[in-house]
Amino acid sequence: MQQDSMIKYIGVDDTDIRLFENQYPVPEGMAYNSYLIDDEKCAILDTVDIRKADLWLQNLEKALCGRTPDYLVVHHLEPDHSALIGKLLEKYKNLQVVATQKALQMLPQFFENVDIEGRAVAVKDGDTLSLGKHTLRFLTAPMVHWPEVMVSFEEQTGILFSADAFGKFGALSVPTDEDWACEARRYFFNICGKYGAPVQTLLRKVAGLKVNAIYPLHGPQLTNDLPYYIRLYDIWSKYEAEREGMFVGYASIHGGTKIVAEYVAKLLQDKGVDVCLMDLTETEVSFAVEDAFAYGKAILLAASYDAGLFPPMHNLLHHLQQKAWQNKTVALVENGSWAPSAGRVMKQMLETMKDIRLVEPVVTIRSRMKEQDKAQLETLVNQIINS
Repeated sequence: MQQDSMIKYIGVDDTDIRLFENQYPVPEGMAYNSYLIDDEKCAILDTVDIRKADLWLQNLEKALCGRTPDYLVVHHLEPDHSALIGKLLEKYKNLQVVATQKALQMLPQFFENVDIEGRAVAVKDGDTLSLGKHTLRFLTAPMVHWPEVMVSFEEQTGILFSADAFGKFGALSVPTDEDWACEARRYFFNICGKYGAPVQTLLRKVAGLKVNAIYPLHGPQLTNDLPYYIRLYDIWSKYEAEREGMFVGYASIHGGTKIVAEYVAKLLQDKGVDVCLMDLTETEVSFAVEDAFAYGKAILLAASYDAGLFPPMHNLLHHLQQKAWQNKTVALVENGSWAPSAGRVMKQMLETMKDIRLVEPVVTIRSRMKEQDKAQLETLVNQIINS
């Protein structure tokens, strides 16, 4: 797509941040994307996180070239995209805020002393805002992933400003050889994963538009091979398996359960199954969530602990509960030295999730895998492969 000189990027990279939303590791930083449409009317599209306020304000001032902005379009009110709203309203007395009615209702929760009476433009599905040569058409996107979200489609260029949809971890200035899907997948399932149905609704709304590019609030501008990105979002938001193979996640205290997990992984590989083997004691949970969603089948192995479940596995299952993990076939292996309890707790947690097909029975290991255990494990592997 040919660049439009009237649409200026004014976003910022944050390469100092360690945890996005104070929980997700971002070793390659984070991008906060924002734009200025410099037309007959001048519109700012979103602000950024307070961490990068000074740099963003410099970018804005440079892009304005002495002009006064007419509109601030708020696609998403989460603080990493809205932190400078109050400052802009204070500086530009005639600036109008364009947002959904829900966003305008929520705005005082973040900016107590900001008065937007007479300066608020509430928009709904299909409403448009003419800036001159450019026209923004607004589409509401509630629960992608907050209730006030909207996206906008610029009719001349075919750019979809997609809010958090199609977002990705990573700063734009940090080079990477990884495919877009790698950190976009982790972003989707940890940020938007619970909201598959609302994402599907948004995809249906967008399907009738001639989209030439997608500009998310995080991550790179998507200008080529859009069907690839849209297909992945369709798969992810339908909770379908993206990959053939098996997720094998384990939580081992003293190494006994690890030996079993490695044995199970070898059985699967010998049968031609692609295996994602993950040690939950060493892997940060957002990465485990990503891979657990990507596969249609999983084997979970865990030690018993305090008459319950070893915390790293409990942590993964808790996160999967929160993110609406569903439509999976799952087999369980527990380990316990005197009163095995991991299987019971894992089953209880999985039973709260939608369309989880459990392979029975749970295989119980007593402290260390023995020869007689291997036949049970091979039976379990065959069952889940054939299920």
